[in-house]
Amino acid sequence: MAQPTGPVARLSGISRERFRQDIYPLRKPAVLKGIDLGTCTTKWTVDYLSQTAGSKEVKIHVSTVPQMDFLSKNFVYRTLPFDVFVRRAAEVKHNEYFISEDEKYYLRSLGEDPRKDIADIRKQFPSLAEDIQIPEYFEKEQFFSSIFRISSAGLQLWTHYDIMDNFLIQITGKKRVILYNPRDAPYLYLAGTKSEVLNVDNPDLEKYPLFMKARRYECSLEAGDVLFIPALWFHNVISEEFGVGVNVFWKHLPSECYDKTDTYGNKDPTAASRAVQVLDRALKTLEELPEEYRDFYARRMVLRIQEKAYSTNYE
Repeated sequence: MAQPTGPVARLSGISRERFRQDIYPLRKPAVLKGIDLGTCTTKWTVDYLSQTAGSKEVKIHVSTVPQMDFLSKNFVYRTLPFDVFVRRAAEVKHNEYFISEDEKYYLRSLGEDPRKDIADIRKQFPSLAEDIQIPEYFEKEQFFSSIFRISSAGLQLWTHYDIMDNFLIQITGKKRVILYNPRDAPYLYLAGTKSEVLNVDNPDLEKYPLFMKARRYECSLEAGDVLFIPALWFHNVISEEFGVGVNVFWKHLPSECYDKTDTYGNKDPTAASRAVQVLDRALKTLEELPEEYRDFYARRMVLRIQEKAYSTNYE
């Protein structure tokens, strides 16, 4: 039994105007090809990255398994000089390592103080930022963050959603990305913003039987490709080669909708958080009833939510 599948559009020569008029309103992922990203796609070799960014200390994820799981934390955090990290991440076997000779590395750049500062490649890696021309297909005041990412070959990141729109800019290497529509959230076994299903290619259907109902959207990214991922779309990313990328996040909603303490861009909008708190209190109140009544009124609540909040305006 295979999951139902859906297409991811691959479009070339898309201008800012056409993106905003024809693609952005659809709220569906799309691969944009042929966008001028500057000199980074040719300059960002391992040697160039090492020499240009130098020995700046970076906090990295180190994993002995290909599928990283943020829920069980099957990886460790370590710190390395950037030039040492890049060379290790590009290797398959390591002479120097933390856990094992075939461990994998992943960098997600952070602000100077991650508790207060947002990641911005222009601030954390200014010498490299000069090489990249970020497609500003959004208004300047909507910009939230630009995150520098480097991954070992074969590493797979957990399925999750973000609350802001983003461009995944593939600068070097190849990635495979599997996406799921926000409406398929009931089938993804969520814990917060993340799915418990790690192996999306060969899921444990005894443990996650509903997962096969989720419609799978898959695309491949090569150097120079830009993937538009609308807010709330779930995505799972596999690095098929050592690769370097930049994520650019921007606010789809008015600024006041977002949690002002959120430096990662992964806290639910404040109204959504308040609604969940109200729901938790309502569920606690239902516990005062016997099971038969609790079941009856819980089902009525579900029907009321479907009637009042579910949308029929998008697929």
